[in-house]
Amino acid sequence: MKIVKNILCVLFALMFINAGLDKFFHYMPVPPADEATTKLYEAIGTISWLMPLVGTVEVVGGLLFLFPKTRALAALIILPVMVGILVHTATFFPSGLLIVILMFVVLLWVIASNWNRYKILIN
Repeated sequence: MKIVKNILCVLFALMFINAGLDKFFHYMPVPPADEATTKLYEAIGTISWLMPLVGTVEVVGGLLFLFPKTRALAALIILPVMVGILVHTATFFPSGLLIVILMFVVLLWVIASNWNRYKILIN
């Protein structure tokens, strides 16, 4: 089970690193979007610091997620971004929801398996 978890975590981390780097270098193709989605992207684009911030969080979180020792911290860093991805995908691209839900499950699995580390933060 540990090997499966490590493989899933490495894949999860690589997806976040790739998504974060794309926010800086724009190398992945952008799928066609409807008018509402295009307006949303234009509005987000007016906040010049937002996408670099999200990209940085994705890259740093992804790099930390690669290593079991820092995975608990990475899960907390990535959680808000992952919730945003989940809501955005459910709203605008429901056809891609399966992969996002699978990624969210991996993230929740990591959080659950590190729960003892988080207890200090709660107490």
